[in-house]
Amino acid sequence: MKKVCTKLFILFAAFALTAMPAAANANAVTTAKEPVPVAPGQQLQAASLDLAPSARSAVLMDADSGTVIFEKDSNVKLPPASITKVMTMLLVMEALDDGKIKLTDKVPTSEYAASMGGSQIFLEPGEEMTVDEMLKGIAMASGNDASVAMAEKLAGTEQQFVAMMNEKAQQLGLQNTHFANCNGLPASDHYTSAHDIAVMSRELLKHSEITKYTGMYQDYLRKSSEKPFWLVNTNKLVRFYSGADGLKTGFTNEAKFCLTATAKRDDLRVIAVVMGEPNTKTRNAEVSQMLDYTFAQYMTHPIFKEGDTMGTVKIEKGAVRELPLVAKHPYSILLKKGAATKDIRYELHIDQPLKAPVAIGQSIGKLVVYQGDQVVKEFPVDAPQSIDKAGWWKLLKRSFSGLF
Repeated sequence: MKKVCTKLFILFAAFALTAMPAAANANAVTTAKEPVPVAPGQQLQAASLDLAPSARSAVLMDADSGTVIFEKDSNVKLPPASITKVMTMLLVMEALDDGKIKLTDKVPTSEYAASMGGSQIFLEPGEEMTVDEMLKGIAMASGNDASVAMAEKLAGTEQQFVAMMNEKAQQLGLQNTHFANCNGLPASDHYTSAHDIAVMSRELLKHSEITKYTGMYQDYLRKSSEKPFWLVNTNKLVRFYSGADGLKTGFTNEAKFCLTATAKRDDLRVIAVVMGEPNTKTRNAEVSQMLDYTFAQYMTHPIFKEGDTMGTVKIEKGAVRELPLVAKHPYSILLKKGAATKDIRYELHIDQPLKAPVAIGQSIGKLVVYQGDQVVKEFPVDAPQSIDKAGWWKLLKRSFSGLF
């Protein structure tokens, strides 16, 4: 009987050892059966790599989905130098979209704007340029004077414009950002982070026209004058890196060499941010490495392209009964190359009931992307236009038409 029990015990112990989960083995290696979608904020292999070893902080982000591919001390508050102008350009582009200004509008130069040091396009007090020309001066030459002139055009004073910048930073959820001026000249209480720069860069890129300025390598201002001013983009990647078309450089003695760069190949657009690099050569090399890694490892799966019809939304008591939803920018998810895409689907969830009045930019729901039953990404959906409340006569006629 004892021999039988001993044999049974040995057999049970052997079975238990073979049935132990792999996680119990400290040397166990687990491998995914197939590539999976990158969830928002998720990092894969890049988390174990230092793609920007010389940078004080860095982040690598998919522009369409906002997925973080790689980061290094990305939430540390640092001086951004002229990368500040990403927010300045964002407010200019929003004002253009809202019809508050036009590209052909003249922008006067105040004594204060003309007094800015550092990078400039050498505006004279009283000189006028169009919004189009000022944007070139900001995006390509990093003009501190042009930035202040545009700030005064939009808000009356730079101080009031800076308040708008900080308000926009709050709307975007930037927790490590505070602006003291519109151009990035050294100032106390003026800081941001690599992560926040990537978010505001992503927001700027939703205005696709901006790359017309940030992606241009050279141009001229004052073409018709006796002394035309030659503009050469401070971001040399737009000439030497395939697909690069922005976005903004920065340098001060305090901030060192900074860059928020973007490049697009096929449908994949990437944002790479580095701060505190020792020199331009290292800065450009490490950003190029970050971009190379992404294009080699990842692909994008489109949900909607810019201009696609996403659906229609019913508006209760609105001047119009339905609001068509058109994609103002691309909607896509980031995947590892080779990932399965056949079971990716989406659902449009609109807040109900949606009652007039509806303001342009108002949050009205979300676009939810699934792979199988797993939520891969949620995109906020905003109203593309304002809808006023219908008058009582129109509502009365609708009621009667419904009866017959």
